[in-house]
Amino acid sequence: MRNDANHLAVGTVQGFVASAVSLPTGLLTAAFLTRQLGPESYGLLSVSVTIVVWIQMTISMGFSRGAVRFVSVSKDWESVATKFLQSQLLVSLGAAASLVAVAPVLASWLKAAELSTYLRLFSLAIPIATVGIIHQSFLVGRGYFGRRALLTAAFWLSRMLLIFLFVGLRPSVSSAILAIIGAFFVVLIGARFSVSPPLMKHSDFAFRNLWDYAWPLFFYTLGMNLFTGLDLLFVKAISDIPQAAGFYGAAKNLTIVPALFTISFSPLLMAKLTELCGKGHSEDARIMTRQAMRLVFCLLPFAGMAAGAAPEVVAAIYGDPFLPAAPLLALLIFAALGISMIKVTSTTLIAAGRPRLPFVLIGPFVAIAPGMHFLLVSHHGAVGAAAGTTGLAWLGASATIWAVYRIWHVLPPAVTLLRSIIITGLAYAIAALWQSPGVLLLLKLPAIGLIIVLAFLSLGEFSATEIGFVRSMVRRPRATN
Repeated sequence: MRNDANHLAVGTVQGFVASAVSLPTGLLTAAFLTRQLGPESYGLLSVSVTIVVWIQMTISMGFSRGAVRFVSVSKDWESVATKFLQSQLLVSLGAAASLVAVAPVLASWLKAAELSTYLRLFSLAIPIATVGIIHQSFLVGRGYFGRRALLTAAFWLSRMLLIFLFVGLRPSVSSAILAIIGAFFVVLIGARFSVSPPLMKHSDFAFRNLWDYAWPLFFYTLGMNLFTGLDLLFVKAISDIPQAAGFYGAAKNLTIVPALFTISFSPLLMAKLTELCGKGHSEDARIMTRQAMRLVFCLLPFAGMAAGAAPEVVAAIYGDPFLPAAPLLALLIFAALGISMIKVTSTTLIAAGRPRLPFVLIGPFVAIAPGMHFLLVSHHGAVGAAAGTTGLAWLGASATIWAVYRIWHVLPPAVTLLRSIIITGLAYAIAALWQSPGVLLLLKLPAIGLIIVLAFLSLGEFSATEIGFVRSMVRRPRATN
């Protein structure tokens, strides 16, 4: 179990470090775009990105999770990879064509005629991005976590540089979209150099095996995308404030850290749990599942820090015109953690051979989300949408935690949750009371982060083994004679 856990931890750290490149690059890019485009145009870009990412993730999740699972256990992995690659490409081309067809309808509902042009242009990203994602899944299935991490870093760096170039030369939403498409293309080229299963070769892997595993994940991902993105669309469609979607999109962009954790951790957790279950190491799998849920709870104080410092963070990154995004950020950062818990727990259910269960659990919340957002946005504006999203996220997380208990017979440690809640209150209070505008924010946030870590240590959250493992990862190697 120790080697498996260490491999997972090292892979997660690699992925998180690579994904963490998105934090400075994403913030710099957002600061640049908001100043170049303004709240209203930035809102149109946010809506366009939300819709296209919905489609990308919906049509790629089933294939990518299935690819991780089957590539990791198959001897003839190239044949398996070819079948997944062929299927992903065909579906993504169909999805891109469908978006082109329905773009005018979406633009009409969202009261923005120019959105039709943006969505049709952005449809080019769908096959490029999804084929790149499936290649990264092949790398995870083969255990090449470091290569996948490099591709993640390459995406965020190329995205920033291309946006600076394209939007700097011609400030417009279309320029930003072309830059993002270019970044997806960079990742696809790099992925093909890292792992290159043949595209045109016949595969003996039965399509039924692929479909039986992929279709429940397709509906689960569709539900999750509706669950996490309807709020922005309802704000755009219903709010009387033209800039409201821009403020809301800006706030959601700042909830990136929990998303980084999920992106880095979930595929690796899937691969390791699948491997452990295949070997009959059920007890080790249960321990890993419990630790995964515990990690999410340990992120709560950092969300409290972000909520307390929300006005300063928004002003520093976007400027004073975007200050209405601050109360939205204070709510949505907790929603992002609830969604991370849903995704982590759903990963453990899928690894246990229950791919249909996550959608069954999330489906009721997806069904009530449109009506809830309609009422909340109509009466309370964007803040209502943020509050509703946060509440639904943690209700959904409670449902998936209960399912994990039923399947794996484990629960996240209650003492970890209690410690996290106490430290969250402490972090929020310090962040809200300690006023550090401008550059001083770069001192304030790391200092509060250190206080959070020290508080966990003083309350005995981390075991000696965990502390020793972290030290082994950061300790400088001894010189040899």
